[in-house]
Amino acid sequence: MEKITFTPQEGGAVEFYILEQTMIGGVNYLLVTDSEEGDGEALILCDTSDSEDLEAVYEIVDDDETLNAVAAVFEKIMEDIHIIQ
Repeated sequence: MEKITFTPQEGGAVEFYILEQTMIGGVNYLLVTDSEEGDGEALILCDTSDSEDLEAVYEIVDDDETLNAVAAVFEKIMEDIHIIQ
């Protein structure tokens, strides 16, 4: 499983494992978890970077309507998961 490191604006570093990636309406979304095996905390991240940015900028999806829609897509892609909000 691919592991990525995020650096929040507040500083420090947070590592996540990428479970899946999808593009909806031209926007890239990542389903990530904090645990390589077993049940872990999962987040859906949205790529908010501009085309000229040197690094990708991701934000946690927290809008209920968007979160529900993207979670449904990830559940269809990955038949063996159920996302609880």
